[in-house]
Amino acid sequence: MTFPEIRPAREEEIPAVGHLISLSFFDLAADAYLVPPLDDRLPVLADWFAVLSEHALKYGRVDVIDNPEGDGLAATAVWFDYTTEAPAPENYDERLRSLAGEYLDRFQALDEIFEKHHPHDTHWHLAFLAVHPDHQAHGLGSMLMKRTHDELDAAGVPAYLEATNENNVRLYRRTGYADMDPFEMLLPDGTPFFRMWRAV
Repeated sequence: MTFPEIRPAREEEIPAVGHLISLSFFDLAADAYLVPPLDDRLPVLADWFAVLSEHALKYGRVDVIDNPEGDGLAATAVWFDYTTEAPAPENYDERLRSLAGEYLDRFQALDEIFEKHHPHDTHWHLAFLAVHPDHQAHGLGSMLMKRTHDELDAAGVPAYLEATNENNVRLYRRTGYADMDPFEMLLPDGTPFFRMWRAV
């Protein structure tokens, strides 16, 4: 199967980007912690991912690969640029309260843990790398990473991410990321994230 070339997401596509990330991440332990009921998980997390992706469109990069079989997106990478100062997402607390509803405390716990452990050195942050379940195992995630990694390498800028499981850790190690110290960040229920850094 031949996929279209990587391109920047358009502003009007951000809800679709949020939906794609939510669909791709649906079975992750962290998403199950954030929104336990299956019926609520996809829409709540799609809205949250869209809020963050909207911010990345202004203060980073949102790349997408179109679905070669019709409408929609096959994959996306959402990056934040931490080489310059950037504000928090606009009206974030209010928007989070509105979209998270009864799960607000879980999202706040995640935000607190991520903020506490975020590195202070200049870098780009790979916040989300998502491939539609129908298009996984075609190397789309690696293509999306390589595009930005090549630019970061040329500019001498490192990258950071939080991996969600051991399989992803192995994938990211193959693309130049190394374990950080501390390596694990734990959600209140013990679900781990793994901090990784790609030096230049």
